[in-house]
Amino acid sequence: MRAFFACGVALLLALLVSQAALAQAWPNRPVRFLVPFAAGAGINDIMARLVGQHLGAGLGQPVVIENRAGAGGIAGTEAAAKAAPDGYTFLMTNVSLVTSAYLYSRLPYDPQKDFVPVTLVATSPLMLVVHPSIAASSVQELIALAKANPGRLNFGSGGVGSTPHLSVELFKSAAGIDAVHVPYKGGAPALNDLISGQLSFMIENVPGTMPFVKGGKLRALAITSAQRSLLEPALPTMAESGVRDYEVVGWQGLFGVAGTPPDIVVRLQAEVGKVLRLPEVRERLAALGAEPIGSTPAEFGAFVRAENARWGRIIREKGMRSD
Repeated sequence: MRAFFACGVALLLALLVSQAALAQAWPNRPVRFLVPFAAGAGINDIMARLVGQHLGAGLGQPVVIENRAGAGGIAGTEAAAKAAPDGYTFLMTNVSLVTSAYLYSRLPYDPQKDFVPVTLVATSPLMLVVHPSIAASSVQELIALAKANPGRLNFGSGGVGSTPHLSVELFKSAAGIDAVHVPYKGGAPALNDLISGQLSFMIENVPGTMPFVKGGKLRALAITSAQRSLLEPALPTMAESGVRDYEVVGWQGLFGVAGTPPDIVVRLQAEVGKVLRLPEVRERLAALGAEPIGSTPAEFGAFVRAENARWGRIIREKGMRSD
């Protein structure tokens, strides 16, 4: 028994020593950021490339962005989960990591056990917009219209469980209204149908909707964040518009493979934080309506747990499924 115990202690010490040595030498080759969406497909890919472009200088090694699209983010996330936990593969993703656990009956990975939080990179508000034919110039007028015509209004999103979809479902619950969801394969085709009048309203990202608002093709009613957007400071928040305690932001975060040495996680978080403080990066994020965060792994972990609790409840209440 003593020999067995001594052997176990020796193995543990050897593991700790090898992890410490790995962290000290890290990185000695390119670091890979896996993005589980197509190249150019939305802000998640933009964030990965923006951070990766500047991160190489601090790490002393290039950061390679690898897009693994498919199955609503599942294919790329699975590839990240199965990568070696050596600090050379990280996952840049969004709320889909949280929601997939509730939308699918089976996943080829465990979202909560197979990854470790590194940092919340950025958050960005969404905008509630309606087609000009909709007789609503405020959130309260839209709510009154929906209550007077239950099930007559419809809304689009880039897919079941996407942030825009969840944002409207939260709005429906908070306001006590009914509207029909029309899912699309991406936000762009949904936005096109809203502009053409085939949809009543959407909650979508600010950069994508703002040109159409300014061009008179859509009417903006509110912003979803707790504070007003610098891109459109005159636009009220949902909470200011009477939807009590409503707050939703899209987010992009960086995760490591479970088992990645903690020293590497801490080092990467610090280097990403430096990138997010660069004036040119902040300027680019501001143009996207995004706020740089750079939280600690512990802070990001708490954020993800809160997202799990909130969206898990909404998805179960609405009976939403993707399989």
